[in-house]
Amino acid sequence: MNIQMLYFAGTQDMIGRGAERLSLPDSTATVSDVLDVLSARAPEYARAFGNRSRLRFALDQEFVKTDALVHDGAELGVFPPVTGG
Repeated sequence: MNIQMLYFAGTQDMIGRGAERLSLPDSTATVSDVLDVLSARAPEYARAFGNRSRLRFALDQEFVKTDALVHDGAELGVFPPVTGG
């Protein structure tokens, strides 16, 4: 399965890039599975995705939870907590 990953703000800073295309095992079914695969690849991913409850995810520009199903050709965005004032 091939997907496009987009990283925003602090997540982008931790990973060191704003986007990348990924080729994932066919067994990768959910957002959580994608994060598990990436976290196993390198420590910067594990650090960026360490506290998933604080992150937001958009699958094809729709906010989803980590149990959402990912399909071939999907776009998955990862958003860290947002603060403002």
